[in-house]
Amino acid sequence: MKLKDFDFNLPEELIAQDPLQDRASSRLLVLNKETGEVEHKIFKNIIDYLNEGDCLVLNNTRVIPARLIGAREKTHGKVEFLLLKRLQDDQWEVMVKPGRKAKIGDRVQFGDGLLKAEILEVVEGGNRIVQFEYRGIFEQVLDELGQMPLPPYITHQLEDKERYQTVYAKHSGSAAAPTAGLHFTNELLEILQEKGIKIAYVTLHVGLGTFRPVKVENILEHNMHSEYYFIEQQEADKINETKRNGGRVIAVGTTSSRTIESIADKEGFVKESHGWTDIFIYPGYQFKAVDCLITNFHLPESTLIMLVSALAGRENVLNAYEIAVKEKYRFFSFGDAMFIK
Repeated sequence: MKLKDFDFNLPEELIAQDPLQDRASSRLLVLNKETGEVEHKIFKNIIDYLNEGDCLVLNNTRVIPARLIGAREKTHGKVEFLLLKRLQDDQWEVMVKPGRKAKIGDRVQFGDGLLKAEILEVVEGGNRIVQFEYRGIFEQVLDELGQMPLPPYITHQLEDKERYQTVYAKHSGSAAAPTAGLHFTNELLEILQEKGIKIAYVTLHVGLGTFRPVKVENILEHNMHSEYYFIEQQEADKINETKRNGGRVIAVGTTSSRTIESIADKEGFVKESHGWTDIFIYPGYQFKAVDCLITNFHLPESTLIMLVSALAGRENVLNAYEIAVKEKYRFFSFGDAMFIK
């Protein structure tokens, strides 16, 4: 399977730069994965496609202000850190810009010394392992100094940090938002529950590797990054009960999909667990737990469009994307949504 098989033409002006004021007013493209048929709706219409006894699976990770801008202690040159993964104590794996000047032993400070870091190691892919030093509580220091790590295709300044969080964000640890969930409001979730739709939560801390471009022509040679996840037994029970009663498990986002597919047994049942997953889902994969998917429109040649193609069929997905471009849907993180039924 070749990388070019997942390419499509996307005009730059369709890349959403700002979130809509009303989360649930995004457009919704509904794709029937069996027939390829497409419908055009508004996201709040999602209630018409979900049935009593279905289960929505939401990723309740919370994005941390993972972008830090500081200066080298010796040269005072500008340095940018992007926090990717907490390892132990106050050691983190980070992406550094400019990377070529970030050598082992170099020290960097942020916020006039409120936070300091020493580079300990260079790891595969060019990331660094750093040791942070600070007074007080790390999360409070980070909240004061850090910025939201918006994807590089978003060039506008985000006025409200909470618009890059889902309304149900709970457990801090992500370097990027699970963006399919950005369309939900508390009111919409309440309406869905009143209709008899279960809501189950998983947590997967999204790393930027999710958006890392695939650079190999044969996609089977692509190495996925690993991300930390956990699910509690009471949430697993909701998914299992749905399965037993013949309802549909509807993943909200590729991160929720990857989490439950990582832990599901052959019959699609899950149990309380935690760990690291580097599951790579592409066409040919047989889904065990996920029946339907709510997702955004993804980058060409990305692992995300490959996952969506695995569920709905590559030709169906690329045809739907072509229609979305013609209809001027908004793409990527702050863009419109798709429901694969």
